[in-house]
Amino acid sequence: MDKREFLLRVKLCPGVGLKGESLIYEWLLREQHFSRYSLAGLLQPLAALLRKHRLKTSPFIHHFLTPELTERVRTNQQGGWLTILDAEYPEQLKEIFLPPIVLFYAGNWQCLTNTPVLGIVGSRNCSAYAVKSLKHTVTSKVVSRYLIVSGLAAGVDTLGHQLALAYHGKTVAVLGTGLDHYYPATNRNLQRDLAQHQLVITEYPQGAGPRRYQFVERNRIIAGLCQKLLVVEARKKSGSLITASLALQANRDVLAIPGNINSQLSLGANELIAAGAQPCIDTQDLLGRIML
Repeated sequence: MDKREFLLRVKLCPGVGLKGESLIYEWLLREQHFSRYSLAGLLQPLAALLRKHRLKTSPFIHHFLTPELTERVRTNQQGGWLTILDAEYPEQLKEIFLPPIVLFYAGNWQCLTNTPVLGIVGSRNCSAYAVKSLKHTVTSKVVSRYLIVSGLAAGVDTLGHQLALAYHGKTVAVLGTGLDHYYPATNRNLQRDLAQHQLVITEYPQGAGPRRYQFVERNRIIAGLCQKLLVVEARKKSGSLITASLALQANRDVLAIPGNINSQLSLGANELIAAGAQPCIDTQDLLGRIML
C-alpha cells in the first residue's frame, strides 16, 4: 500500500477523528520502514498510538481491515482527491491546527495556485445592510486581485461566490459535507456550476451529509486557505467568529465591516473591531496592504 492510499484509508475509517488522523500522519512521517508493513500489520502499531494518546480505538480496530472500508476507498478514489503529502496540497493550509490529511475536490484545482486568497464569511440570515456593504467593498478590483473563498452557506457566503462570478473572477467553495450533498438545497445549481467551472473542496467523503460539527471543522480550512478574511456580519456567537479566531491563530489578516451597534447581527463583527480587527469600509481596505 502506498502512503497516499494509506492516508485515504485512515481518513475514511470510522472513529479516528481529526486528532487521530493528525497523530497517524505524524507517525507516517517518522516511520522509515512503512513499505514493509502489510495492511494487517499496520493495525497493531496504529492502535497502540491512539491508545497512547487516550483516544478510542474500538471503532478503528473494528473497521480498518474490513472489505466495506476497502470499497469506500475505491469509491472515493474515482473522483478528485489529494493528500497532505502531495505537492499540490496548499502550503498555507499546512500551517493550521489539525490540517486535513485528505481533501476531495471537483473542478479546477489550479484555481488555488499563485493567487492571493480572500476569505468571506458572515451571517446566513444576513440583512439588506450586509448585502449592500459586501457589494460596496468586494468590487471588480478586489475580485481581479483575489481568489474568493467561502463556505457556500446561505446569505453572505453565497453572495461572496456570486460576486466573484459576476466579475469573472475565481472562487472556491469549502463544503461541510461530501461532494454528493447539496447544503443548503437552494444552492444546488450554484454548487454544480462551481464544481464544473471553478473549484469545490471538502475533507468529507462521498455520502457524508450535513452535521453541525462538520461546519465548525470546515471553518478552519477557510481560515487556512486565505491570506485575508473578511467578516461581513456576525452574531456574538457564530461560526463566522470561530473562523475569525482560527484565522488570527494562523496569523491571517482579519477585517470586519462595522455594523449597527443596536443590531444583534452586527454584534460579533463590531466586537472583532473593538478587539483589534481592521475595520473594512471600502475597497481600499481590502487592497491596500497587498504587495504586488
